[in-house]
Amino acid sequence: MSLQRFLARAFASLPGNLIVKMTGGTPITVEGRTLEPQLQLAAWNGRNAPPLSSMPAETVQEAMKAQFALLADVPSEGASVTELTIPGPDGNAIPARLYRPSAQDPRHPLIVYFHMGGGVIGDLDTCHAWCAMLALGAQAPVLSVDYRLAPQHVFPAGLNDCIAAYKWGVANAPRFGAPGGKAAVGGDSMGGNFSAIISQLMKREGGPLPALQLLIYPAIDISKDYRSKKSFAKSFPLDVDTMDWFMAQYLPAGTDTTDLRVSPGQEKDLSGLPPAVVITAGHDPLSDEGDEYAARLNAAGVPVVHKRYDSLAHAFTSFTLISPGSRAACHEIAEMVHDVFARAARASA
Repeated sequence: MSLQRFLARAFASLPGNLIVKMTGGTPITVEGRTLEPQLQLAAWNGRNAPPLSSMPAETVQEAMKAQFALLADVPSEGASVTELTIPGPDGNAIPARLYRPSAQDPRHPLIVYFHMGGGVIGDLDTCHAWCAMLALGAQAPVLSVDYRLAPQHVFPAGLNDCIAAYKWGVANAPRFGAPGGKAAVGGDSMGGNFSAIISQLMKREGGPLPALQLLIYPAIDISKDYRSKKSFAKSFPLDVDTMDWFMAQYLPAGTDTTDLRVSPGQEKDLSGLPPAVVITAGHDPLSDEGDEYAARLNAAGVPVVHKRYDSLAHAFTSFTLISPGSRAACHEIAEMVHDVFARAARASA
């Protein structure tokens, strides 16, 4: 472990009240939701960071890669990891990483997973520890997808990579000890956006519906303003200015933000979609749209498990090294996925 990582973990292990004293003396509380002290410490440490919009996109990508590496947790033991390549939709090769748990349930489907990053940052390492945790908790293989990023590859390149990866996962699931002809989709933030879009797209096209859509603090409607985008406009680590910068990189000029391939929340008919696990974070500009989408899915008759972690922030799956609440939430989410798979297996027996 590097000195920086050691210090980050050491400071985060201090008592919560001491951390609050070190970081301004007052807990960060918005709309009655108090941020976990360890995440308040992370926010305090990053308070003087330059805005992403002040740097070239390539510089941001490298800087955020280093930041994620600093905070990345060590993957749990018990999951094997294999590097793969998936054929892309434009003759490109899509790097991917497969996680197989030692105690895999052969009835549980393959989970095709898409990392966060606004369509601009992130890679397989961004969600490395979390994907291992998900595979172990869900007792299912996880295929993490390194889709193309903007601005080098603008919309819909990254989305098309994810669609191709999902279809490849459905066709190749038996290779990984999972049932054939189906797969689940999942992702956090932009990855949640892609997962919701793929679920709707498969319904419209009559393709193989995902066995589950795992939507973790998803970006659901780029076109719409929500109260949380105002209440948490300056939140850590995602603020509204950063969201706008991401979209300026990701979407070509003139893109209709109500396009269902951009804003799945614009879909009026949510009936017939796959079962969903929808997770939101309390300190997050995206919290309201995720909460609303979960409620709409439920009203449309879709089986939904929904939980908002009020003390956590956006991107918490990447903060498990320093945040006990994030670590506990990730374990709980993996168990939620396991329970959905187990119920489906019992129902089909």
